[in-house]
Amino acid sequence: MAGSYFEENDEFFAELGREPGVVDLCQRAADEVAARARASAPVDTADYRDGIVVEKREAAYRDMFRVVATDEKSMGVESRTGNLARALNGVRVY
Repeated sequence: MAGSYFEENDEFFAELGREPGVVDLCQRAADEVAARARASAPVDTADYRDGIVVEKREAAYRDMFRVVATDEKSMGVESRTGNLARALNGVRVY
């Protein structure tokens, strides 16, 4: 059986990670996750729900987006509900 060969092209992947279409796709996915998380968030004082935000981070080869809950009670809410994980599992962006 013949083996396969893959030659990594760092320049190509560095360029691809900053392409406007790729960045837009990633941001749309993060925005959708955040919207779903806010919609299903338990509301006591609304601080948890209102603290769900999308943060952009620039790395060496790509721009990344992450959905975070910034309220001080977020860890407790997440440990009981898994709200962000469920929101992430429910999103498909193509």
